[in-house]
Order: sequence, then C-alpha cells, then structure tokens
Amino acid sequence: MKQRIPAASPDIGEEELRYVTEALKSGWVSSKGPFIEEFEKRFSGYIGAKHGIATSNGTVALHLALVALGIGPGDEVLVPSLTFIATANAVTYTGAKPVFLDSHPDYWCVDPNVVRESITDRTKAIVLVHLYGHPCDMEPILEVARSRDLCVIEDCAEAHGAEYRHKKVGSFGDVSCFSFYGNKTITTGEGGMCVTDHEELAQKMRILKDHGMNPKKRFWHDVVGFNYRMTSLQAALGLAQLDKVERLVERKRRIAETYREHLKHTKNMVLAPEMSWAKSTYWFYSVLLDVGLRDNVIALLDQEGIETRPFFYPIHILPPYSHGLKLPVAERLSAAGLSLPSGPRITNEEIGNVTSALDRALRLG
Repeated sequence: MKQRIPAASPDIGEEELRYVTEALKSGWVSSKGPFIEEFEKRFSGYIGAKHGIATSNGTVALHLALVALGIGPGDEVLVPSLTFIATANAVTYTGAKPVFLDSHPDYWCVDPNVVRESITDRTKAIVLVHLYGHPCDMEPILEVARSRDLCVIEDCAEAHGAEYRHKKVGSFGDVSCFSFYGNKTITTGEGGMCVTDHEELAQKMRILKDHGMNPKKRFWHDVVGFNYRMTSLQAALGLAQLDKVERLVERKRRIAETYREHLKHTKNMVLAPEMSWAKSTYWFYSVLLDVGLRDNVIALLDQEGIETRPFFYPIHILPPYSHGLKLPVAERLSAAGLSLPSGPRITNEEIGNVTSALDRALRLG
C-alpha cells in the first residue's frame, strides 16, 4: 500500500525526547520551572524582542495581547478576512468589533491601502497576519498606525523566521503573537507566545495569563485574569525545536524552491509569491488554480494518497460574522487557493510525486 503524504507533520526526534525526558525527570511538568523561562527568553531573543510570555496556544496569545492593550467593548479592530477564524474570534472575546479587510492580490496579506481607508474614530488596533509565511508590507501600515495612534498586533502564527526588509516578523508590533500548534514551523504540540519590547505590557500579560494573581502576594488577585499558561513539558519540546529553528526555516524554503522548479511551467497556476522586500518561510507551499477547479483537484489528489488543504474561507462570509460584506480579492483567493504538503520531513521524491499527481489532476479537471 502506498504511503500517504500528509499536508504537514512535525520534525521531532532525539533532541525533543531528551529535553522532554529531562523535564519529566525534573518534576517540573506544569506551568512553573526553568524550561518555561528559558523558552521565553530564547524565543523572544530569536525574534528580536525583549520579552516573551508563553501561553497555552496561539489563540489565547492574541486574546491576551488585546486585553493587555486595553481593547474592549465599543472598540473596532481591523482584521484581514483571509485568515484562520481565531484571529477574529480573539477580538470578539474582548467585546470589540472585528472590521474585515481585503487582501493584496500579489502577496495575499492585508492590503495597506485598505487599512488606511478602513480606519474610523472607533478603530483602536490593527491585527496583521503574515499569511502562509509571507510577511505583510509593514512600513505603510506602521506609518498610518503611528499617525492615528493605533496599536499594532502581529499574528505570526504561520511565519516563524520570516523577515520584512531583513528584520524578523514579530519585532514590529506593540505585541506579536505566535502559535506552536503541531503543524507550525516549530511546535510544542499546542502552545503560543506573546513577544513585546514594552516591559509594562509584558508584566501585565504575565499577570493576566496567571488568573490575575499578584506576583508579590500569592493567591491575591487584583484583576480578573485567565488560565493561559504553558506547561513545562511544552516548553521543553519548544526548546529542542528552537535549537534547530534555522534548519527548519531553511528546509521550508528549500521545499518551496523544489515545488517552484517542478511547477514553473504549469499552465493556469499562480505560484506562491515572495516579494522583493520579503523573506517568506512558506508555512505551506500554496498555489492559485482556476476558480472552480480547486475542489476537484483536492479530491483527485486525495484518491492518490496526497493530503492538501484549501485556503481558509474569508471570515466575513462565515455565519458568526456574515453581514453581506463583499471583499472580492479575499473571496477570489479563497476559492482558488490550494496548499500542498509542506511538512519539513517531506522528501524531494515525495514532492515529485505530489507535482506529478497535481499535473494529472489538472489535466482531468
């Protein structure tokens, strides 16, 4: 029986086993201990931020950042529509209103011109998603945010190690949020991280993630907080992954290069972009097909044992957020987008098998 090719699978080996075993033997298995502090310190240093606050997953990292920045009822937060729903849900959890933005047709992240046009007197923050590993165009967005005194949150869940003008994403926002879910470039199984240069914000997030407990007075709670803590076992796994993060990022880029070489002459297909100012980490290697063709291709590849993914549905058309808004670029990208198997352990032979099967599926229509 032919081995199935998964859409994504983590690179976990002896290093991870050693770190996690060490954590188990130490007795630090919950939300305290040196592994968490070390992971926070090393990951924030890798990004180029002063502070790291580990969390139980990426969604709560976004919520924690929004609450710490004072976002709440009556506020509006600009959010790209073409992203995973967690980005909008985190805004909704605060009582604020997500305002959905269209995408840039060339690189699929939020369009800076749409950001500028969407600001109102109620806008308090912008959440920027570096979609599928490609950075947003940060300079024009940061310029308008500064001019309007808006908070900027980077959602870097899909973009570990990506760069904008030779500086890592996650180092631009007031707070930046990462996910370490099992399909991310580095993983802790579940898990997330907020990073920031602002000491006061970092301290506020540390208190809020631990039930609002006063750090100097045990079991005294000054505010209503959350249980958003990462476990020591997750942090141990993350430290092992962080040891090889540069190798994982470069592997992602080599996978993209191999796909690009195989697919460069394929008709009726737009390959994954990389703008001149960007270093993408290609969370998935994604392509655009003719609208109406994508779902048939997914089904045909599945029959050959190849797992792929459609692009996210634009959030503005999903039932919790649907109010008749039309965002044509996001809707077109969503209908045409296909993500190919891109886990770091995929072999060049498997990539060749994927692209051959994709060619057959395209000919069948």
